[in-house]
Formats: sequence, C-alpha cells, structure tokens
Amino acid sequence: MNRLTRCARFVTFSFSLLALPLVTLAQASAPAASAYAITHAKIFTLAGPPIEDGSLVIRDGKIAAVGANIEIPAGVQVIDGKGLQIYPGLFDSVTQMGLREIGAVSATVDETETGDFNPDVVAATAVLPSSEHITVTRAAGITEVLAVPASGGMDSFGSSGFIGGQASAIHMAGWTINDMLLKKSAAMVINWPSIETRTFDFTTFSIKEKPYTEAKQEYDKKIDELADWLDRARHYTQAMGHAGPADYNADVRLESLAPVVRGQLPVLVFADDARDIRNAVEFCDKQKLKMILAGGLEAYKVKDLLRSKGVPVILRPVLTEVQQEDDAYDRLLTQPAELSAAGVKFAMASFDNSFSRRLGQNAANAVAHGLSYDEALKAVTLYPAQIFGLADQVGTLENGRIANLIVTNGDPLELTTDVKYLFIHGQITSLDNKQLRLYEKYSHRPSSK
Repeated sequence: MNRLTRCARFVTFSFSLLALPLVTLAQASAPAASAYAITHAKIFTLAGPPIEDGSLVIRDGKIAAVGANIEIPAGVQVIDGKGLQIYPGLFDSVTQMGLREIGAVSATVDETETGDFNPDVVAATAVLPSSEHITVTRAAGITEVLAVPASGGMDSFGSSGFIGGQASAIHMAGWTINDMLLKKSAAMVINWPSIETRTFDFTTFSIKEKPYTEAKQEYDKKIDELADWLDRARHYTQAMGHAGPADYNADVRLESLAPVVRGQLPVLVFADDARDIRNAVEFCDKQKLKMILAGGLEAYKVKDLLRSKGVPVILRPVLTEVQQEDDAYDRLLTQPAELSAAGVKFAMASFDNSFSRRLGQNAANAVAHGLSYDEALKAVTLYPAQIFGLADQVGTLENGRIANLIVTNGDPLELTTDVKYLFIHGQITSLDNKQLRLYEKYSHRPSSK
C-alpha cells in the first residue's frame, strides 16, 4: 500500500475530541530532597557491564557516585532498591511533545508555521509544559525527548514546510520551558521533497497524475531554492564576521542558518524512499552539512552509503506500514538488525505524541527480529544522546551526568514492567497522569445490576 492510498484511507477516519486539559501539580517536579541514594539495585549504566548489587547517589541534579561498594553520604534520602533495576531514562528523539495536544483542534496545535522556509522557528518557544502527553509519556520511563517542529505525526494534516525550524531537546518535567530545556537548538529540520507524479487532492479526495518531467522540474526547483538559501546564509555569515551591523541588513532566517553552514548545527532530514535518502545524503555531502536521517523506511537499501558518509538514522516505529506493496511484512522489523550489522548508527523514535509511551516496546519488537538486546536498549537511551551531541549529559549512568533515570521492577523494553521511581534532573518526579486517573476512577465503578 503506497503513501497516497494510506493517506486517502486515513482521512476517512473520524477523531473523538477530548477536553483540553488543565494544569495539574503532577506535571512538574514536586519540591523534594536535593540528595538521594538508591541502594542494593542492579544498575545498567550503559557505560560498562551491569552492577549486580550497586548503589547510586544523586546530588544537586546529577549523579554523584555509582558503583558496587560506594559509601552512602549522611543526610541523603535512601531508597532501598533490592529486587529493582536502574536504567538511564529513555530518550524519544522525534516527537511533537508540547507542540500538539489534540490534532483535530487547531487551537491546541503549534508545530508548523506557514511558508516553506522557517529556519528561525525554535520548537522550545512553543512547548506547552502542562501538556497531558508529557505526564503520560514520562510514566512509561521516558525522561527526555526531542520536540521537532514540522515533523508530522499520526493525526497531522497539511504541509509541514521545507525548512521546518529548529528541534529542541527537553526534559519531561518542569513548570516552564526554562525548567525543561536540555538543548534549545539540537537540529535544523528539513523535509526532503520527493519526485511526486501522483498527488492526493484534499479538495476532491482524489488522486491526480502529472508527467514525470513536470514532477522532476518541481523537485529540482525546490532543491535549487534550498541551495540558494544555504549560499545566502554563507554570505550573510561572512558579513556578520567581517562587517559592522550597519553594513548589512539583518535577516533572522539567514542568521538562524549560520550554525548550519558552519557545521555547528546538524540538519535532521526527513526522508523515507531510498532515492530521496540517496539524494539528500549527496546534497548534504556537497554542501558540507552534518546530516541526521529521520524516517528511513528504506534506509536498508542505502546502508553502505549511510555508513560510508557517517550518517546516523532515527528510525520510524518498526510496526509502521511498509513502503511498497510487495515488501515483506516484517521488512521494517528486521531493518534495525540489518543496519546494526552494517555499522550504521541508529536510534528508534515514536515520531508521535500519543504513542511515544510505547517507545520501549518498539525497540523490543526489533529484538524479536534479530537486533541484539544491548543495541535495542542503547537505541532508545545512549544513541539518541550521542547523535544529538548530548552524551556528556544524558544516556548513561556515570558521575557528573544529569540524573535522568528510572528504577523499575524489570526490563524497560517489556510491556509488563512497572516504573517504580522516576528521576528527572535529580528529582523524584510524579508518575501520576490522566490515563492512570481514569483507570483508577473506572476500575471502582459499581457493577451494573
């Protein structure tokens, strides 16, 4: 089933609308002690082998000590971790967290700006800290995410722009965006165009055909526009460095592209078809851009190119529908193992809000189809941190890292595992959320007679 058919089928669904949630105390970290010690737990640091009977000390928001025979400081709040396990918090590296609440209610959506070129848009400025998606998601053990503008999502419609803006890495707790911010600008979003000979017309709910030559001309025009923006950004950057402010006209969009053309800010390129991926890699290589591929449904077809160019991949959920009708049903389930064997670094992400809480189980499905468990766990913890330049802050349990971690009664990739304690920025964070409250409410509903 191709994308057009899926699109035509999808728009026939209706969506139930939920009331816009109010801010609750559970959405921010409650005031708590500044120092904790979790003792006698099995600790998966991801920086070395597991520690069977270890302790971990948290002080002032960071990991102060971790090991098998460490001294527990006086005055800390001690948590007995016997029978429990400690892991780094999970990292969902493509979401619309805080940018979209109810997709069918436009007043609650702020993920896409009008126009095709919006490099000055920063996701962090639009994140809603009181989003109900945040509390539901973190209860599943996800402690940080990338909020990505113009990145689509399950219930997203319409254009997402060519240069969508800057993705922001955020912690999953805080009263304000300043409390939540991990990295304001983590990547510049580019939605790579395709040579589309068939398009879906939402006004007539029909598929329209166009000649290949016409579609190719439209594609080439878009690529030329992107190259022109980058060239202008390079000239603007030179003017910024060698002239006074009065010698050039200020342009916030070109200024926002300056870190990209300098190689300081990676481009997060959304592409799924093998041809589009290949074209994007070649373009970024020519333009000397630091590329991260997002989507990659057919990344396995160009795995050698991705490895040779050092392009990491953020993969869509493995249970996504395959690209082509004649693809094997498990094509996406086996792709992570294939990329791993080829030496391509990748992370796994939800590309959504509603199903971000199933990030761990998404990785587990890849394990069932050939991916090693260690690689699957790292694909939702360490590797996203490495790909976006955050590995010195999160992703492992080491001294000096931010204390974003989970204490569980089992494997965090298993659906039946419960998160017993959640630490974000070194504070015990509430696991309460709307779905839990509804479950508790209706589980006590009197039975009908």
